[in-house]
Amino acid sequence: MSTSTVKDFRNSVKPNWCPGCGDFSVQAAIQRAAANLNLSPENLAVISGIGCSGRISGYIRSYGLHGIHGRALPIAQGVKMGNRDLTVVAAGGDGDGFAIGIGHTIHAMRRNMDITYIVMDNQIYGLTKGQTSPRSEDGFITSSTPEGSIEKALSPMEMAITSGASFVAQCFSADIKELTATVEAGIQHKGFSIINVYSPCVTYNKVNTYDWFKENLTKLNDIEGYDSSNRELAMNTLMKHDSLVTGIVYQEERPSYQELVKGYAEQPLAHMKPELQSELFQEFVKEFI
Repeated sequence: MSTSTVKDFRNSVKPNWCPGCGDFSVQAAIQRAAANLNLSPENLAVISGIGCSGRISGYIRSYGLHGIHGRALPIAQGVKMGNRDLTVVAAGGDGDGFAIGIGHTIHAMRRNMDITYIVMDNQIYGLTKGQTSPRSEDGFITSSTPEGSIEKALSPMEMAITSGASFVAQCFSADIKELTATVEAGIQHKGFSIINVYSPCVTYNKVNTYDWFKENLTKLNDIEGYDSSNRELAMNTLMKHDSLVTGIVYQEERPSYQELVKGYAEQPLAHMKPELQSELFQEFVKEFI
């Protein structure tokens, strides 16, 4: 059996993110995790939304689809239902997943589809030149809020736990080792995994910088007695640290959506022959006559 390498997941497309963007690390973490898990490019699908982060599906050698704004998750779920053998990773930004796409995000969480969702959280809209996002803190000054945002920032980790996500994690793009290990764990988890990644925008966000995160983040592994299977402890820890933690926040084992669907064939739909017996076709026709 051949062993995968990071090079297997690299293509010739050069990312056009700003130098220093945290999204480079997310791309590298996905490629490293895929290689460490000995996946092959033809068994991986990366589905992305719109925004700077949405370009990631074109920078990884695998199946990929650059979707529309806020719709990465419904596409990713369709891909997984069509071919259960694929490892499906959805990716997007905080604006993509927590603004226009938040409805899809919440329902994917409670549905517990066996996919991994990676959010590149830079607390701002970078592609459209620096407007406030659902993750911008109150008082945050941007081109759309010159006097400071008057809205409270959304807390994605707390939202994920209360919405029913069975794997909830958060990482910092500067810590590629922890990020890669967390992506691996998310892919291996049988259910919906959300990994929120603090991915600093070096061009438009001059507040939530690499140095700022290094000073304010706490590793869950450094908290004595922390237990990611304890839902109450996870919520209390998030509130105590204002959600500025990294690591696996919460994980529970429960049947995935695919395991609960009655009649869900073991053979992937993508591998079935698109044939319809004449008798069955005639029955369908009668229903509409």
